Amino acid sequence: MDRQPVLEGERLLLRPLRAEDWPAFRSVASDPLIWELHPQSERWREPALSAYFAGLIDGKGALAVIDKVSGALIGASRYQYGSIDDGGTIEIGSTMLARSHWGGGTNREMKRLMIAHALQYVATVEFWAWLDNARSRRALEKIGARLVDRIEDVEMDGRIYPHAVYAINAESFAAGPLSS
Repeated sequence: MDRQPVLEGERLLLRPLRAEDWPAFRSVASDPLIWELHPQSERWREPALSAYFAGLIDGKGALAVIDKVSGALIGASRYQYGSIDDGGTIEIGSTMLARSHWGGGTNREMKRLMIAHALQYVATVEFWAWLDNARSRRALEKIGARLVDRIEDVEMDGRIYPHAVYAINAESFAAGPLSS
């Protein structure tokens, strides 16, 4: 599975995140309100923000989210944990969107593109949301992700944060809100 494909929708272009995207990424991701419900709520500050960006680049699964009308980078997401070799599961995570694109269908289009791509190679797409992040959990439910009976503990800065696991498979994708 190509973890850094170029995916194009009606309003969005998703392409591999590159080191030269740093200034535009920093401009979007330095908004403290984006991170207020994240376990690393200070991620918008340096040096945490540049370390996060470096991790996205080094992980080789990150995609820049580009608004096709303006040509501006408005966010990022990535394919991370899992593989086609361990039962056919991949996680989509580390999604960050400019607040100007909240609530208007951007997340829906981005996730539809990413899930459709992944389901060509894996049986299940997962999303891990910190238990205390109601905004992320609601967003996952809006796209038709189902809560599964599993918690993943994610270590950040020496602390463990339990994450609820949500999933979409080919059948639920075809019958869910992202199908059209």
